[in-house]
Amino acid sequence: MKEITEKLKLLLKDNQLRRKLIFTLMIFFVFRLFAFLPVPTIDLEKLRTLFAQSQFLSLLDIFSGGTLLNFSVMALGLNPYITSSIIIQLLTMVFPKLEQLAKEGEQGRYKINQYTRLLTVPVTIIQSIGIYVFLKNQNIIGAINPLEFFSIIVTLAAGTFILVWFGELISEFGLGNGISLLIFAGIVGRLHVIIGQTFAIVNQELIINVLIFLVVGVLVIAAVVFINQSVRRIPVYYAKRIKGNRMYQAATNYLPLKLNQAGVIPIIFAVAFVLFPQLLGNFFIYSSNSVLSKIATFLVSAFNPNGFFYNFFYFILVIGFTFFYTVIVFNPKKITEEIQKHGGFIPGIRPGIATKEFLEKILYKITTAGAIFLGIIAILPAIVSSVTGINNLVIGGTGILIVVSVILETFKSVEAQLMMRSYDKFAR
Repeated sequence: MKEITEKLKLLLKDNQLRRKLIFTLMIFFVFRLFAFLPVPTIDLEKLRTLFAQSQFLSLLDIFSGGTLLNFSVMALGLNPYITSSIIIQLLTMVFPKLEQLAKEGEQGRYKINQYTRLLTVPVTIIQSIGIYVFLKNQNIIGAINPLEFFSIIVTLAAGTFILVWFGELISEFGLGNGISLLIFAGIVGRLHVIIGQTFAIVNQELIINVLIFLVVGVLVIAAVVFINQSVRRIPVYYAKRIKGNRMYQAATNYLPLKLNQAGVIPIIFAVAFVLFPQLLGNFFIYSSNSVLSKIATFLVSAFNPNGFFYNFFYFILVIGFTFFYTVIVFNPKKITEEIQKHGGFIPGIRPGIATKEFLEKILYKITTAGAIFLGIIAILPAIVSSVTGINNLVIGGTGILIVVSVILETFKSVEAQLMMRSYDKFAR
């Protein structure tokens, strides 16, 4: 705690970092203002009644930061952008041209981001139409003319792109990853509502269950911190070498392999996918086609946030996306080439292919442990809820993972920038 306090003091003393912090907080403030700016023609009272009756919709609202409950101009949140990012990254592994583009450094990443934004447009329009049809079936939206329909779709699409722009502004001028921080801000902005709803239903019989849930919550936070901070250090030795007229002494270094290389990304991706079946079911549940309506009803009931199918697929998706994203962010072949290029070697392992295979073996082992652990943590709140009978805080289970991971990543980013500032002072 003392170390964190010292870092915060250093952060506030540094003019540039202080400006970044203020800029990030200002974006958060504007985002929260937009969360209470509703789209016209919506009956908000009926909408809130509907959300109170559906745990699935409440879960969607948590990840939208309350924008969906208020049906604000940012009601879709970052979901279309996240979906587009997943599709582009999958296509990168399929198409060699996109894969090559992803390896071209800053310019390649810029083009990939451009493709992601372009794909976000049709995805946003489809999701906007889907949510309109759903609310129309629930009598939340009355009879409207084509111009009003068009204005709703355009408003929702514009809200999503404003939010994406906010995320990019934070990434460029603020602290940490903008998209992750906006998701974090949305979840934190709704925590007081969830806690209030939970304690509003507490009676004497549930007090012990609330205490159990709070203890488990603290253990989950501690476990997430432990997983995010765990590192397997691979020793790398560098022999003496001559470069030009200078001789470089032998050195020993470490290659840090994190237990969770992918960070919070697998959770965000998994949530986007696991919510899709019930979203699809709610879209077709009032279809005139009886077969389609039955399938939709099954999806809605089967993928209830407390149900077996929902948590089973959530667990599998967290594991799958952890491996998927680890493969993208950590390339054993490239690391091997860099070690060999600088005259390094891992003790007991031959340079080249043997080193690459050794790194892959270690990476898959630690990623398996990290992925399974993340999957268990992700579904643990649902298990505890079934035991304690408290449903509200289950919605915050995944939120805990995201909030803690984003805080840790942001602190690491700040720490790196503080370290860089201290090096700059020596350079002067």
